[in-house]
Order: sequence, then structure tokens, then C-alpha cells
Amino acid sequence: MLDSQFILNKFGFLGSDFSIEIQKHAVITDIKAKTEIIREGQKNKFVPFLMKGSIKVFSLNDGRELIYYYIKPNDSCLMTFSSIFSDYKSRVYAIAEEDSEVLLIPVSIIHEWLIRFPQINRLFYGEYEKRFVDVMNMVNDAVFHKLDKRVLNYIKQQIAVTGNNPIRLTHKEIANNLGTSREVVSRVLKKVENEGEIIQTKEGIKVPVN
Repeated sequence: MLDSQFILNKFGFLGSDFSIEIQKHAVITDIKAKTEIIREGQKNKFVPFLMKGSIKVFSLNDGRELIYYYIKPNDSCLMTFSSIFSDYKSRVYAIAEEDSEVLLIPVSIIHEWLIRFPQINRLFYGEYEKRFVDVMNMVNDAVFHKLDKRVLNYIKQQIAVTGNNPIRLTHKEIANNLGTSREVVSRVLKKVENEGEIIQTKEGIKVPVN
């Protein structure tokens, strides 16, 4: 039996017939932190809806990550959904940032539902809007902000995603996610720490709360 409260909150507007359908076809799986969920070029078999945890969606270029967005509880992955209308192949990587619980719906069933329950498009229009804003923020950050601002924004983003402050982030991890070197990140972190923007402790990096 699936989580009826989650289904009601996410899909309740589609009616009782849809609730029966989703109970019949969807499955729930647990994914450990740092586990790869899908990689670029891999065929998508399911559309995921995150129930608990967080998932990072990104691309790779010469071993460096370009983060597009984070999937938070109650959200889905727009990139996964969009691929089912073309070749079913993923154009991104997705990794669980923390222990996560995901509801999976087979893409073949999604195709049927789009015809039988056209209102389901409301879900994906909403996801498109969220992800579009996330990607635009990422582009603006990369183009218009200096590296110290980008590093600080990344740390704050991770705190918002995980709810942890301080948060455990290695200098190399930050560098990979921002497309720079560990040495540069170390210098930037020291600079923003001297400016009072962060505190580096044994427990991790903390952003003071005013």
C-alpha cells in the first residue's frame, strides 16, 4: 500500500479513479545518499516523484559538474519527464544528496495517463516553472556573480536543501560543483570567513543566522 497522504496531497485533484491507478502501477523505493540514480545516455524507465530527501540533477564536462537544480520533496524531475517524448534517454545525471524515498511511475503508464487524465499536465507545467526558475538562477549566478558570491550562494543552497547548518562540504566538492579548483575554493572560503559570512568548524561550514 502506497503512502495515501502523499498521493492525496500530490495527485488528489485528479480524482479517485486516478488514485486507484497510481496504487496499481507506482512503486516506492529507498535510495541511499550519494547513490547515482541515472546517468547521461541511460534510458529512462520511470518518472520519479520525491517523497523524502533531496536529489541533485547536473551535467558533467571534463569531470566537473554543472548543477541544474535540486529536486525537493513533492517535486519531480522535469528533464526525466521531457525525455519520454523523444528517445527516452537521459540528458542529465541525478544523484541522491541524502537518503531519499522516491515514488516511481513507469513512463509507459505516464503516456496512457496523459490521454486518460489530461489534467495531469498541471503537475508538469508546475514542475516546468520551478525548474525554469532554477536554471535561470544558475545561469545568472555563473554569468553575473563573482566566485565568492557563487560559493556563498552554493553553501546557502545546500543548507536550504538539507536543513543542516553547519553543513559538511569539502572544498573539493564545492570546487567540482562550481567548475573551479579546490585551491581557489579554499582561498575564497577563507576570504568570506574573514568577512563574517561563514564560520568553518569541525562540524562543517556554518552560515550565521542574523
